[in-house]
Amino acid sequence: MNRSRNRLLPWFVGVAIVVAAVVFVGWRMIATGCAADTPVALGVLILIPLVYLGLMYLTLTSQE
Repeated sequence: MNRSRNRLLPWFVGVAIVVAAVVFVGWRMIATGCAADTPVALGVLILIPLVYLGLMYLTLTSQE
């Protein structure tokens, strides 16, 4: 049986994980009154997910 796998499945899983992590970390920062500086919060909530999604995109486009 020759089943073709959806090439976007890892992308969807990665996006779901990133969104869940950003929501969780953001909620924890708000709920606990985290005194993290703005650059740290932006790095955790924006920069790291963008880097991860960029790497996922590069991986996806390099596949045959």
